[in-house]
Amino acid sequence: MSVRHEPVLLRETLGFLSPRRGLYLDATLGDGGHAEALLAAGEQVRLLANDRDVDALAGARVRLERFGDRVTFAHGTFRELPAAHAALGAERLAGALFDLGVSSRQIDDAARGMSYLHAGPLDLRMDAARGTTLADRLASTNETELAGVLRGFGDVVPARALARAILAAAGEGTLTDTRALAALVRRVLRDPRPAAAAPVFQALRIWVNDEMADLESALQWLPEAMADGGVVVTLSYHSGEDRRVKQALRGAPAQGSRRLPPAAAAAASPSPWEELTKKVVVPAESEQRSNPRARSARLRAFRRKPR
Repeated sequence: MSVRHEPVLLRETLGFLSPRRGLYLDATLGDGGHAEALLAAGEQVRLLANDRDVDALAGARVRLERFGDRVTFAHGTFRELPAAHAALGAERLAGALFDLGVSSRQIDDAARGMSYLHAGPLDLRMDAARGTTLADRLASTNETELAGVLRGFGDVVPARALARAILAAAGEGTLTDTRALAALVRRVLRDPRPAAAAPVFQALRIWVNDEMADLESALQWLPEAMADGGVVVTLSYHSGEDRRVKQALRGAPAQGSRRLPPAAAAAASPSPWEELTKKVVVPAESEQRSNPRARSARLRAFRRKPR
């Protein structure tokens, strides 16, 4: 039986959002821990609670049932947030939370294919009813693309050697499940620790679910959706995600776009955000001890400037 996901940096998240009244967004509802705390903070707090995982939504509905019609649930990716928001009348958001990690429930369910400790299918989809499985992705990719995924989304070294080994095993039919994948990773990396496979599974999950493109879409939509003075909090678990959040909300161009000198970039596209976290916030040692999966968490907070 999986344990209930423990919300990461909960006290810090509530401190930045300061929920009192108005419509808030939890873009990654998960097991509902952050959402429950937001709703409990004030009787005039309403919540748009979104997740792409139907199982997460089902469990969170039970957890948040006592809040009644103060919660509106939405099933979809970040790209579908504008439609869910519009269905509520497009009231500007008083606050928003994007927790970019996966829940303990998802990782511990071997059938989801996200665990490097237990045998499961080569799936890794956040929504088991939509998208392409890892097995199918591996059947249609090449060494260069896969190496880029491993390097860019997992900081994996040596990425090319590992990509070559994964594709060879998949082609030979020996990459039968997630346990076989984890064993291959440890062998190629020459690291016997089970956790050695964690960055690889993270990178493959981000790739399978197209999470970076989804994040880009949400970051472009947020400035118009947020009320003046509204705060957005992001929790990221990978340097690439954290870097893109920081760049986008500071007004920097997306990776791969034409670079401008800092002064010219600021003049051409001033950021609509005031950065509240000049230095990234990480979990205290006590939280890292009690919740090891919080160790890589990075919190940033930005406030929407007046229009």
